[in-house]
Amino acid sequence: MSDHGFAKMPYRRDIDGLRAIAVLAVVLYHFGVPLRGGFVGVDIFFVISGFLIGGLLWREIDATGRISLRDFYVRRFRRLAPAFFAMVGVTALIGWMILLPFEYRELGKSAIAATVYLSNVFFYRQAGYFDTTSEEKPLLHTWSLAVEEQFYVFLPLLLIAVMRWYWGSIAALVFAWAASLAACIVLTPSLPTATFYLFPFRAWELLSGVLLAIYGHETRRRWQGAAWMSWLGFALIVLSITLIPAGPLFPGILAIPPVLGTVLVLSSGAGDNSVNRLLTHRSMVLIGLLSYSLYLWHWPIYTLSDYLRGGHANLIESAGWMLVSLGVAWLSWRFVETPIRRANRLGPLAILSGTALASALVLGGGAWVYLKQGLPQRFSKDAQIHIAASADFLQDWSRCYIASDLPLDGLEICPIGPEGPPKVLVWGDSHARAFKEGLDLAAHEAGTPGIILWRAGCAPLIGIRKVESAATPEQDTACTQATKQIEQSFGRLPSLETVLLIGRWAYYGSGKGFGLDQHNEITLHSTTGPLRTDLSQPDLLARAAQDTVAHLSRWVTNIHVLRQPPELPMYHSRLAAREAAHAGNPLAPPARMQDKAPIADLTARAAVADAPWAALGATGQITQIDTWAGLCDARHCHAIAQGVGQYFDNNHLTNSAAIRLRDIFLPVFSTDHTATIIGDGS
Repeated sequence: MSDHGFAKMPYRRDIDGLRAIAVLAVVLYHFGVPLRGGFVGVDIFFVISGFLIGGLLWREIDATGRISLRDFYVRRFRRLAPAFFAMVGVTALIGWMILLPFEYRELGKSAIAATVYLSNVFFYRQAGYFDTTSEEKPLLHTWSLAVEEQFYVFLPLLLIAVMRWYWGSIAALVFAWAASLAACIVLTPSLPTATFYLFPFRAWELLSGVLLAIYGHETRRRWQGAAWMSWLGFALIVLSITLIPAGPLFPGILAIPPVLGTVLVLSSGAGDNSVNRLLTHRSMVLIGLLSYSLYLWHWPIYTLSDYLRGGHANLIESAGWMLVSLGVAWLSWRFVETPIRRANRLGPLAILSGTALASALVLGGGAWVYLKQGLPQRFSKDAQIHIAASADFLQDWSRCYIASDLPLDGLEICPIGPEGPPKVLVWGDSHARAFKEGLDLAAHEAGTPGIILWRAGCAPLIGIRKVESAATPEQDTACTQATKQIEQSFGRLPSLETVLLIGRWAYYGSGKGFGLDQHNEITLHSTTGPLRTDLSQPDLLARAAQDTVAHLSRWVTNIHVLRQPPELPMYHSRLAAREAAHAGNPLAPPARMQDKAPIADLTARAAVADAPWAALGATGQITQIDTWAGLCDARHCHAIAQGVGQYFDNNHLTNSAAIRLRDIFLPVFSTDHTATIIGDGS
């Protein structure tokens, strides 16, 4: 009998071996080793946790007729809390040294969520686990710990509620298992992020272990099973790790093989067969003992090293960081986990008080970091210029609304300037969005009301459709439909007198991005007249420009076109901020960002985009508005002016730049008519 009055399950080396497989699968997957389904190691952990915790609680009920919640949570805190808080503290310290303010602010928020066992809900509300942005979240892996902690609340309370009725307890657990499994399978296709992160859809995995433990206890199983069960279970686990694809189809039905495989291995883990001999090998058991610490530490080591290094160069570098993770995990297990777990002199009050104090420190520290906006003063003034630019791209869209009346019904309309019927229409892409604050202020100063209509990646041109590598087919179709609707709206907008077109013309004319975004591609196709396959992309742009101006001339008397700001190929404010913040760090890669570019090179890029508008301007059909004079000198165009960042990335201006350059819009707003802006957000 244990100190708690009920028999403890004999130690099983094979379970530590199974833990080793689970944690190695996760670590190798995260560090880029080509294991398609390495993430299912978490599912293996869930089953093991359910098996051990469910068995412990069931034996306590069987022996004493009750569950001591105090003793249960003291055991959980003693086992899990020390290494967790050590990991959070070290991650926060390293983050303080290298993370940019908005990234550090997010770390503070995620630390709060992890400490109150809600990080799975927190990350569910952000991007998905398989998204590229997941590599920028050092505490993302705590989502699975939150699921387990929620299980540690759910299971004891459920058993306490029904433990007076033996078959009622079994029925309640089986019902919860079946409901959770059914919901997971049915909802994964439509709600994959929810079923991945949230406890109700993962409970069946933990309950699979619980039900196995109860079955074993009630039948007095010795867990020897049969060799074929070990082999089948092991095969299911290996196939799951190597073949299950990441993405929106998981968990769902794809989570059944690793869970079933784990159940089979656990049910026969004490038998004498080659699978169990592998699991009980000394090296496997050692890694299994380190598994909790290794899981805790490997992800922040991966994300922070990847962040600082600008990506791991190859698998050799990744292997080095995996060895670092293993070393840190051993130190954590040896000097944090084990001493606290074996410190019998630390009674329940000390464990609970220590956990409460550590929680309060993390909650207070996380709140402080969040309220202080990530502490930007940690970095040099040069770094702070780029940091400020990286946060200077969010505009106030509180006046925007979705039109419910013709002719713009269903489109988002964003008024600018004073209230009143719009006289100026600005139609553009994300460049129109970037200029929004400057346009709004210019409209107010001129007393001219206007509206902005913008759509990301959608050129303000009539008679074309686009296919873009950075957009989905649905987004491409929505662009075509919105453009057609806008084209048909002009005759029914009687107050309009002026139209301003804003777009990333060089992108549409060349069909490619530039510098840092040169991988982006866009193809234009004509939607008017006979099908033409002989027209080049610049020809399509020129013809669309002529068609657009001809159509607008039927309805308005003033047409303005903004010359696209020069593109700075090797500049992105966030990457530049990182490089400035990490200057002098021996682990940081050489700087790549350039906050200026020769004007001759940029002119060559812009030539194909400027040509059609220059031709139309020469005949007086449009008025071109030039942005270059405010961003360039005789030799270079600059991302920084008078100590203020002007560019968010290599082609979008910051709000500060838009406001500084607002006087270029005087020809648009200083007449008796008002402007309306329609943007595409490319």
